[in-house]
Amino acid sequence: MKSLRTHLSVAALAATIALTGCSVAGTGVSAISGSGTSSTATSGTAQAVSLDTLAADTHYDADDLTWDAASEVAVTLADGASSVTSGSSDAVTVDGDTVTISAAGTYRLSGSLSDGQVVVAAGEEDVVRIILDGAGITSSTGSPFVVQSANEATVYLADGTTSSLSDAATYADQGTDAPNAALYSMADLTIAGTGALTVDGNYNDGISAKDGLVLAAGTVTVEAADDGIVGKDYAVLLDGAYQVSAAGDGFKSDNEEDEGRGWVLINGGTLNVAAGDDGIKAYNTLTIAAGSTTVEESEEGLEAQHIVMQGGTATVTANDDGVNASGGSATSASSGGGMGGGSMAVGDYTVEVTGGLLTINSQGDGLDSNGNASISGGTVVVNGPTNSGNGALDVNGELAVTGGTVAAAGSAGMVVTPGESSTQSGVQVTLGSTVPAGAVIQVADSAGTVAAAFVTTKATASLVFSSAAITQGKEYTVYTGGTATVSAGIGEGSLDGATEQGTLTAGEYTAEQGPGGGGGGPRW
Repeated sequence: MKSLRTHLSVAALAATIALTGCSVAGTGVSAISGSGTSSTATSGTAQAVSLDTLAADTHYDADDLTWDAASEVAVTLADGASSVTSGSSDAVTVDGDTVTISAAGTYRLSGSLSDGQVVVAAGEEDVVRIILDGAGITSSTGSPFVVQSANEATVYLADGTTSSLSDAATYADQGTDAPNAALYSMADLTIAGTGALTVDGNYNDGISAKDGLVLAAGTVTVEAADDGIVGKDYAVLLDGAYQVSAAGDGFKSDNEEDEGRGWVLINGGTLNVAAGDDGIKAYNTLTIAAGSTTVEESEEGLEAQHIVMQGGTATVTANDDGVNASGGSATSASSGGGMGGGSMAVGDYTVEVTGGLLTINSQGDGLDSNGNASISGGTVVVNGPTNSGNGALDVNGELAVTGGTVAAAGSAGMVVTPGESSTQSGVQVTLGSTVPAGAVIQVADSAGTVAAAFVTTKATASLVFSSAAITQGKEYTVYTGGTATVSAGIGEGSLDGATEQGTLTAGEYTAEQGPGGGGGGPRW
C-alpha cells in the first residue's frame, strides 16, 4: 500500500480524464467473493479513467480488494456479548457494546448491536479491512461506525448480505473533529463489495471521510439530515449503485484549503441523488466520465469551479441552476450571459462537455458558467426556465461549440448563443408565442429534410440548436407540430401536420437581451 500519495490537481485531473476508453478488464473494481483461500476483484465494466491512473492519484488500488480469507478475524456482534469467534483476537477489544479494532488486518463482522459502536483505532501505517456480513449497528449517543485512525480503511459489503448503520439524532460529543456521520472516517476510506448497506444519518451526514473517499462497488442507500456522502479531499464513484436522499448536499468533496483537493469523479456505476441543496458538488473539479448519474431533486444540480462532462449519462433536475460553474477558489461577479463577452465579470470557471449525454431540467439557468464554456462532443439537452430572468444557457465569457449536439430550450428573455470561436453552426429560434409542454419544434432545410426535431418538457419560447446537421449560412424553415421520435427530447421528425413558422439562416444569432448579450432572433 502507498504511504505517500499524490493528489489530483485541476490540471492533472484534466490530463487524467483524457484517457477515455482505457480498459480495466482483468483488474476490475467490483466486489470480490470473499470465499476460498483468497479473494480477487472482478469486473467486466470498462472505465473512462484507468485504475492505474486512479491508483497514482488516490489512495485506492485494486489490490485493496485482495486478501487471504484464512487470515480473517470473525467478530460476532451481540448486545452485551460481542466476541471474536475465529482468528486472532489480539487486535479486537470489547468494552460493553463498543468493539475496538486496533491493528491492520481483515475483520468480518456479523450480528447486531441495538445501541453500540464499532471503532477502528489502528496505527498511522495500518490498512484495515472491515467486512460487513449482515451486520446491523445502531447508536443512541453518536456514530455507530468510526474510523479514528488508520492509513486506509475499507468497508467491504459481503455478497448476498444487507448491513445497516444508524446514528443518533443528537450526539453526546460535538467537539472539534468529533464524528458527525453514521459512517465516519478520519482516514482514507473505500467502500466495496456486492452486498448492500443502508445508512441513516439522523444527526448530520450519512457517510463522511475526512481524507479521500472511493466508492468501488456496493448497493448503498443513504438518508441524511444534512449531507449524504462526503469525501473531503476527493470523492470517487467507480461502480455500484448509490441512492442518496439528503436535506443538504447529496454527493460532494469539500476541501477548500489544500490546493488540488476538493474534486469529484464519477467513473462508473449508478448514482441517484435527491438533495435539499446541491445535488453533486466539488470545490475544485467535478468530472462525469462514465456511468449513470441522476439528480432527481436539488436547488443547484451540479456545482463546481470546473465541470467536465466526459462520458456516461447525467440527468439533472434543479429548482435553480442545473449546471453551475461557480464558487471554488476563483472569485467573480454574479453570473450572467453573453456571446463571447459582455458586461459581467469572467472568472476562472469552466464547463466543458466532450462526450456523454447531459440532460438538464431547471427553473433557473440551465447550463451556467461564471467563466467560459465549451462543447466539443456528446449531447447537451436543456429544458430551462420559463421566466425571462434566467436562460437555458448562461455564460459570462465565451460559449465555444465545436462539435456534439446542443438543444437548449427555455424563455426568450436571456438567450445565450454560440460565440465567435465556435466552428460548428447552429440556429436560434425565438417563437412569437410560447408553446406548451409536449410541443414539437422542427428545423428543416429547403428540401424538407428535418435537421432537428425537439419535443419540449415545459412551456418554451426559444430554442438554440447546434449539431453537425446544421450547415453554416444555409437557410432553414422552422415548424411547430408534426410528429417526432425522440430520446432525451431530440431525434427524428416528420413534418406531416406541422405548421410553418418562418425561416432563418444558420449561424446568424441576434443579440437582444441578457447581461452579456444573447436573446432575440427571428420572431414569427
